[in-house]
Amino acid sequence: MSGSYDVQDGIAVATMDTPPVNSLGIGNRRFIADAICRAEADPAVKAIVLTGRGRAFCGGADIREFNKPEATMAPDLIDVIDLIERCEKPVVAAVHSIVMGGGLELAMGCHYRVVQRGTMVSLPEVRIGILPGASGTQRLPRLIGLEPALNMIVTGNTVMSEVLAAMPGQKLFDRIVDGEVLQAAIAFAKAHADARPLPRVRELKVTHPAPEAYLQFARNMVAAMSKNYPAPLRCLDCVAQSVRLPFDQALAYERAGVTELVWTPESAALRNAFFAERAASKIPDVPEDTPQRPIKTVGVIGAGTMGGGIAMNFLNAGIPVTMLEMKQEALDRGVATIKKNYEAQVKKGKLKQDKYEQRMALLSTTLDYAALKDCDLIIEAVFEELGVKEKVFTQLDEIAKQGAILASNTSTLDVDKIAAFTKRPQDVVGMHFFSPANVMKLLEVVRGKQTAKDVLATVMAVAKKIKKTAVVSGVCDGFIGNRMIEQYSRQAGFLLDEGATLQQVDKAIEKFGFAMGPFRMGDLAGNDIGWAIRKRRATERADMKYSRTADKLCELGRFGQKTGAGWYDYQAGKRDAIPSDLVNKMIEDHRKELGITPRKISDEEIVQRLVYALVNEGAHILEDGIASKSGDIDMVYLTGYGFPMHRGGPMHYASQVGLYNVAETMKRFAKNPRDDAAFWQPAPLIQKLVAEGRPFA
Repeated sequence: MSGSYDVQDGIAVATMDTPPVNSLGIGNRRFIADAICRAEADPAVKAIVLTGRGRAFCGGADIREFNKPEATMAPDLIDVIDLIERCEKPVVAAVHSIVMGGGLELAMGCHYRVVQRGTMVSLPEVRIGILPGASGTQRLPRLIGLEPALNMIVTGNTVMSEVLAAMPGQKLFDRIVDGEVLQAAIAFAKAHADARPLPRVRELKVTHPAPEAYLQFARNMVAAMSKNYPAPLRCLDCVAQSVRLPFDQALAYERAGVTELVWTPESAALRNAFFAERAASKIPDVPEDTPQRPIKTVGVIGAGTMGGGIAMNFLNAGIPVTMLEMKQEALDRGVATIKKNYEAQVKKGKLKQDKYEQRMALLSTTLDYAALKDCDLIIEAVFEELGVKEKVFTQLDEIAKQGAILASNTSTLDVDKIAAFTKRPQDVVGMHFFSPANVMKLLEVVRGKQTAKDVLATVMAVAKKIKKTAVVSGVCDGFIGNRMIEQYSRQAGFLLDEGATLQQVDKAIEKFGFAMGPFRMGDLAGNDIGWAIRKRRATERADMKYSRTADKLCELGRFGQKTGAGWYDYQAGKRDAIPSDLVNKMIEDHRKELGITPRKISDEEIVQRLVYALVNEGAHILEDGIASKSGDIDMVYLTGYGFPMHRGGPMHYASQVGLYNVAETMKRFAKNPRDDAAFWQPAPLIQKLVAEGRPFA
C-alpha cells in the first residue's frame, strides 16, 4: 500500500504516502488507480480528493525506474491520468508544497485543483534530457497559455503557485488558499460534487493570436541555447502540436518524443549527474542520523581572493563571519573586493540593496587570532605551503574552543600532516573550495584518518546550506580533482612536444564540450601554481615524467592572465586569449632540443588522451579508496573542472564509450615512445570491469 484511503462525509480522500516526495513509481500508480476505482464504485462517495502526505503533493516520476521493467508495468502514468479524467465523479487535487513533473501532470488530469500559496510548480524533465511525457506538453498550454507553458517546459524552471494563479485567464488552479489545503479541497469537492459536466483539460483549446509565428521565433531562441541537448527542441515540437493536432494525436506525438529522448546519451548523462549529485552526500560509514555540531559562527583566515570568496558563501547563508589577516592593508583589500562583488550583483539587479547591507553587517575583521576563539568553524585559506599551514594550525589549536571544526582549504597538501599540528586531529578536515569560491559549486571535503564522523556530517550539512555540491575525498596528493588534472595536464604537455599546437589542443577539447582547454585553464588559474607543485614533486616523485614546456613558460615569468602573459597574450582588462609568437617559438625550439620531428595529431587523439588520462587516474583513485564511487568523481569534474554536462562526467563517459574500447585505446597510447607507457597501462579496476563486461558504477 502506497497511501491511505478514507471517506469523510461523502468525500473519498486518497493520500499518497511514499516519502520523501511521493514519486510516481509503480506502487503509487497502482494505489491511485485503485483509489479512483474504489471511490467510483461506492455509491456513498460523491467526489474524490487526491493529495500527498508530507513535504510534497508529488515530486513526479520515479526516475530510478527509467529503462527498467517497472517503468512499463501497468498502469503507467498516462493510464492513471486517463482513469481520473474519465471518472464520472469530480476529482479534486489538493496541491501543496511541491508539485513537479509527473505530479503536475497528475494534478492537471484532475477535474479541479486547489493549491496552497507558496507551492513550487514545475515540469523539470528537460533537465534530465527528456520531456513531460504524460500529457504535460498538451495540458499546460491549455491551462496557462502557449507562451508561459512553453517557457516553463523548455527551461524546467520552477514557478510559484501564486504567480501562476495571478495570470489572467489561467485555468490551472481553481482556488488558492493560504492555510491547510486538504480541508479547503474537501470543502471545494462538496460544493462541486453535483456540478456537471465535469471540466476536462483535454477539451480546452489553446488560444494564441499568431501561434506559428511565435513558435518559429521560439524555435530560433531555443536552438541557440541548447546546441548540445536535443530535449529542449523536442519539447518545443511537442508543445507546438497542442495548436496543430487533436489532443489524442498530439499525445501520441509527445509519447514518441519521450521514448526517443530517454535513450539518448545526453539524457543518460544528465540522469547520471542527477543521481550522482544526490548520492555524493551519502558517506557509506556515516549514518544520515549522525549528530551534527552547531555552526553559528565562522572564522576565515586569509582575506585574499579565496578567503574573501569563502567568506561570501557564509554571508550569503546568513552566517556571521570573522575574517583574519596579518596586516590591515590586506584586510582592507579583502573587504573592498567583497563589497565590489556584491555591488556588481546589486547593479545587475541580482541582489537587493537591503540584502547587500545585511550580508556586509554579518562580516567582522580582525588582526588577532583571539577573535576566533568562539567560532564554531574556522577555515584557513593561506599560502599553499606546509610550513605556513603549520603556523596557522598551531595557533588555532591554542585559541579555538573545544569542539570547533578546524578546516584547511588546501588543494593538494596532506590533511593528516596538517591535523598532526594540533592536539585534536579528530576536529580537522579539508574543505577545498574552488576559485572563484563564491561562484563555483564544488566543495571537496577531505577526510583525514582521524576526522570524526560528526565533523564530516556537519561539514556536509554546512555545504548544503551554502549551496555547494560536496564530495568526500580521502587523503592523497591532489585529492580527487587535482590528482586527476595532473595527468590531463601532463598529456597536454606531451601533445605540444609531439607536434600539436596549444590552440589546437584547446579548441579540440572545447569542441568536445569543456568550458576551456588546458592551456587557457592554466592561464586563468595561474601557471605558477602548477610550477610550484611540480617543483615540490620533483623530489617526492622523481619517476614522474613531464614535458618541460610549462616550466620553460614560467621561467619566462608568463604566469597567465594575472601577468598579462601566459600560454597566450592578454590585453589589460580583457580575457581574450591571443596567440603568442614568442610561446610558439619556445615550443618549436624545445622540440628541436629534444630532437623531435613534429607529427600531425588529430583532434580525436587529443580528446582521447586528455579524457582517458582522467579516466585511468580516476580508476586508480577508486582502487585506492580516495573516492567511494565513480559518481563522486563525475560530480567533481562536472561542478569543478568544466567537464561537459551533456557527457555526464569522465567515468560515465568512459562507460558510454565502452570500457573495452577505452582500455584498447590506452594500450595503443602506451606504445608511444614520447608518452608515459607505465601510466597508460589500464588500471586494474578497468581491466576487471572489462573482463566482467560491466561499466563503472
